Amino acid sequence: MSPCGRAQRHTSRGAMAVLAWKFPRTRLPVGASALCVVVLCWLYIFPVYRLPNEKEIVHGVLQQGTAWRRNQTAARLFRKQMEDCCDPAHLFAMTKMNSPMGKSMWYDGEFLYSFTIDNSTYSLFPQATPFQLPLKRCAVVGNGGILKKSGCGRQIDEANFVMRCNLPPLSSEYTKDVGSKSHLVTANPSIIRQRFQNLLWSRKTFVDNMKIYNHSYIYMPAFSMKTGTEPSLRVYYTLSDVGANQTVLFANPNFLRSIGKFWKNRGIHAKRLSTGLFLVSAALGLCEEVALYGFWPFSVNMHEQPISHHYYDNVLPFSGFHAMPEEFLQLWYLHKIGTLRMQLDPCEDASLPPTS
Repeated sequence: MSPCGRAQRHTSRGAMAVLAWKFPRTRLPVGASALCVVVLCWLYIFPVYRLPNEKEIVHGVLQQGTAWRRNQTAARLFRKQMEDCCDPAHLFAMTKMNSPMGKSMWYDGEFLYSFTIDNSTYSLFPQATPFQLPLKRCAVVGNGGILKKSGCGRQIDEANFVMRCNLPPLSSEYTKDVGSKSHLVTANPSIIRQRFQNLLWSRKTFVDNMKIYNHSYIYMPAFSMKTGTEPSLRVYYTLSDVGANQTVLFANPNFLRSIGKFWKNRGIHAKRLSTGLFLVSAALGLCEEVALYGFWPFSVNMHEQPISHHYYDNVLPFSGFHAMPEEFLQLWYLHKIGTLRMQLDPCEDASLPPTS
């Protein structure tokens, strides 16, 4: 260290000594210290800022209009960002390549728990991500009430790869609006608990419900929360035991964690991202073209008429867990710059527009 550096260090120590003499250090009570930590963490996760309310967002969308033109450059740049941050081509699902036996991994939704890949778990993984990449035209179908009477079923089914969220109903009464084709559908462990009693009693109802998804991949976050691991494994073994057409893929917690950080850095502050945004993020990294349906978290449609929360019911989500308006604004921005297409108007059975 140079003499100048030593002099500065001695000067700093002297200044600190004077401050310590003038302002003697006080020790906060343990409770107060803990409260300060909690407040700082809360402000980090949920910073104070004003989000436009539902009415303002809907009016903004109406004023801007839904006209869209694909921007191949913007789509390519965003796909590169996804690849750099999260590598969906290799990390979308747990595979033998990215999750070798003996590897320790942390649950992405909990800070205190980790798990080690043992032989029984390792045997459930495919060798590699089982898609022929890049996927061409992908449709990511949310469950928003805006899909009701949309006539978008045919357009959705024209996509090369269809992704759906949270085991939605696809019975004949809905197919005109949401289509019937599926290649991948997510299933949160909470759904297995609520609808199928964690598969602890009867498995037949669950197996029968899965038939509507034909040869789809069932994508489950088995290693996001410790409580979700057992139900997810039961889904795998249940479908395997009966020789079902569906194949279970487990979400890689490192991928989910990276996606969460990516969107947090872009202004989405929530306890957890929605399943829909995780799926859209994956699609933007795996697909050449992405179209979204049913991604409208508001209580009125584009004509400001009341609509149900889902196309099949009006059950509202728990408040404060997801930041749905924030997520919508991020996706709407990607729509406006041509990275992806959000279908918000009725489709009227029109085919997908050609790439410009």
